[in-house]
Amino acid sequence: MGTGKQQRRGDTRQRIQDVALALFAEQGYEKTSLREISEKLDVTKAALYYHFKTKEDILTSIFDDLTGPIDELIEWGHAQPQPVSLETKKEVLTRYSAILINAAPLFRFMQENQAAMRDLKSGESFKDRMLGLHEILKDPNAPMADQVRCFSALFTMHAGMFVLKDAEGDPKEKREAILEVAIDLVTRAHTGG
Repeated sequence: MGTGKQQRRGDTRQRIQDVALALFAEQGYEKTSLREISEKLDVTKAALYYHFKTKEDILTSIFDDLTGPIDELIEWGHAQPQPVSLETKKEVLTRYSAILINAAPLFRFMQENQAAMRDLKSGESFKDRMLGLHEILKDPNAPMADQVRCFSALFTMHAGMFVLKDAEGDPKEKREAILEVAIDLVTRAHTGG
């Protein structure tokens, strides 16, 4: 019986996150109020408070849901034999691509709310994770151009997901193309240009 209640609570939490993220992306984080979120959900503010006390709590929960799998991926990458092989780097990018499948709304929010992201704890936390992934992909002794290629591979995955979401074509095909370009960049960096 407790499981059903837990499931409904999880569904409500997810609905709050989805609606809040859509409003944050649409009208801006700063301009969105908890009242607007509760109205859009058609729930009382008290019901919303049961799950989240502030807008930042909602945003933090969304980032936490994304960053858990990223943290696991970083741990996995660091546990691989050193120096990191090209196959491991490709696997990191492939797994990261899978993590990003449901994260498009979050990246839209980040793109539309860059100023707010700089001031929020979640923004700093996400940046740290990107540096953690970059650390696995790059050779510490590589020339700067190859280090940039590795960082660009991550940026390509983020930007490609955001920019290509409205482009015509099969979503799976677009994801595969983005991943292929990211892998090409890391392969070029790994083999020394």
